[in-house]
Amino acid sequence: MTQSTSQNQPKFAPQISVPATYMRGGTSKGTFFKLSDLPKRCQVAGQARDNFLLRVVGSPDHYGKQIDGLGNGSSSTSKTVILSKAGKENHDVNYLFGQVNIAKPMIDWAGNCGNLTAAVGACAINMGLIDTDKVASSAENGICEVRIWQENISKTIIAHVPVYLNAQGKVQVQETGDFELDGVTFQAAEVKIEFIDPVDSSSDMFPTNNLIDDFDVSGCGLSADSVKATFISAGIPTIFMKAEDLGFTGTELQGDINSDSALLTKLENIRAKGGVAMGLFKDVSEAQTSQHIPKIAWVAPAQSYSASSGKAVNAADIDLVVRAMSMGQLHHAMMGTAAVAIAAAATTQGTLVNQAAGAGQSTKQLYEVRFGHPSGTLLVGGKTEQVDGRWQAKKVSMSRSARRIMVGEVFVPADAF
Repeated sequence: MTQSTSQNQPKFAPQISVPATYMRGGTSKGTFFKLSDLPKRCQVAGQARDNFLLRVVGSPDHYGKQIDGLGNGSSSTSKTVILSKAGKENHDVNYLFGQVNIAKPMIDWAGNCGNLTAAVGACAINMGLIDTDKVASSAENGICEVRIWQENISKTIIAHVPVYLNAQGKVQVQETGDFELDGVTFQAAEVKIEFIDPVDSSSDMFPTNNLIDDFDVSGCGLSADSVKATFISAGIPTIFMKAEDLGFTGTELQGDINSDSALLTKLENIRAKGGVAMGLFKDVSEAQTSQHIPKIAWVAPAQSYSASSGKAVNAADIDLVVRAMSMGQLHHAMMGTAAVAIAAAATTQGTLVNQAAGAGQSTKQLYEVRFGHPSGTLLVGGKTEQVDGRWQAKKVSMSRSARRIMVGEVFVPADAF
């Protein structure tokens, strides 16, 4: 006697597999997808796409570890990227970034990830998204210039991806090298990134129209009800404050901040108030639904300290120190988008960042600054200017590195999305 078909059906939905690439970009890691490889209903914005990506990364996880996904329990690794052929003229690839919340069923699509930007060009080449003739011709000088359209913020980014001609005469991405990036253990090939016009000419780089504001922090637990702040929208909306006004030195490491729940609550309250001051939120309660922006950071003049690895950072080798929060935690290095904000603010005469870099009491124009962060140092460049009374950042540049870690298929329960 044969069993009925219904008795042979699995009790639970099977898993489906989707092609994916797991990459490190800068000091972050994320799962990269080609848009056309995603399940049909996930190829457009909506709940199905969000649920699929949440399951890939392993969120929401009330344990905070993302054990059942590709995330690693930190904001630096709870990230997803979707790439597709460029739909905009004079660009090579579309880049869409999703910051996945670890504990909540939420993906923030409001901003970019500057670190993973370093991996976009290389991944796009490897996925076959870049014109083959363009890739082939780049072998002459060993650099393929990939023009990226960043969909989250509608901005152009140029990645200078090192390439080489292999033994079979095919151009390949050069991933290994001798470039050292503080916050990353191993050396790799240098990828130079340029953020072109990171602020719309019609927008205010300083949303309050001031280089320095008196920022109302009453009720946040600080010793004063008002402190100085520089609010900037370049790379990502960021609130810069003086370390001393927060009771800090500017040389804090993750253990000094992230283990103190009361301190984290205080910083989150300040971030929420800053979001209102910048016009990002109507009310502080809205900050709960947008933890990716704005960022909160604090600056101080150059000083010597020991990085998280034990490496000595000497005051003579840097221009200032900066610490920044990401998704409610002190970042282990520096977010790439926040580095854009640092570069733009540091090269604009009169901001708190510019003053901390030592240019506040002079007419010295800064074009490059090296700042100290928890894992070491980073050199960034910027060019800002006033046009019709409005500050604009024309270009911001930095060097990162990127590397493929895995290429294959990611498995997700078919009923998860």
